[in-house]
Amino acid sequence: MTKRPGLFLTLEGGEGAGKTTNLRWITQRLDQASIPWVATREPGGTPLAEQMRGLLLQASPAEPLSAEAELLLMFAARAQHLQQVINPALAAGKWVVCDRFTDATFAYQGGGRGYPVADIAYLEQLVQKERRPDATFLLDLPLDHTAARLDQRGQQLDRFEQENQAFFTRVRQAYLARAEADPQRVHVIDAAQPLEQVQQQLAQPLDRLMAAWQAEAH
Repeated sequence: MTKRPGLFLTLEGGEGAGKTTNLRWITQRLDQASIPWVATREPGGTPLAEQMRGLLLQASPAEPLSAEAELLLMFAARAQHLQQVINPALAAGKWVVCDRFTDATFAYQGGGRGYPVADIAYLEQLVQKERRPDATFLLDLPLDHTAARLDQRGQQLDRFEQENQAFFTRVRQAYLARAEADPQRVHVIDAAQPLEQVQQQLAQPLDRLMAAWQAEAH
C-alpha cells in the first residue's frame, strides 16, 4: 500500500511579520492532531543550503552580489532543500512547514529587485517540477509596522533587512498580487493584529486542511 503523502505548507511575508512565531504555533497544532511534521526554512534547510543562505544574507561591500547571482543562489539552495528534506519528508507522509519558499523569490527578487517574472517562473519549473505548496499563509504587515518590529529586534540587520522602504513596498505589492492570483492556495493574514487574532485567522484554513487530510485516511 502506497503511503499517503504529507501536505506542504509555507509561511510568507516581509520582515518582522511573525513567521517564526506562527510556524512554531502551527507545528504545535499538528502535534495536537497527531500529524507528523518537519519544520524548515528558506534559503537554507540543509547544511549546504545554509551555507548559501550565509552568502545571500551577508552584505559584502568589496563584492556586491549581482541580481542574477542572488536569484541563482536562491534556486540552488532550493534544489538542495527539495532533494534532501522537502520531497523525502512529504513522500514519508510528513507535513512540511516551511518559513518562506518560492513566493518569496517572486516577491523579493521579482518585486523588490525587478527581476523578470518569466525568468523566475522558468527556474521554478526547472528546479521544482510539479512541486508547489498545498497552502500558503501570507502574513501581511504594513510597512510602518515592519520598521517598528525590526527596531525591536535590537540585532544587526542582514542584507535584505537593510533595504529601503521603496524596496519593501514593491515586495509587499508582489506578495499581495501573488495572493490575488491564487486565492485558493494563498491565505492572507493581517499580521498587524494582536498575536491571538492572527492565530485565529490561521486556525480556520489550517483546521480545514487537517480535517480533510485525516478524513482521507479513513
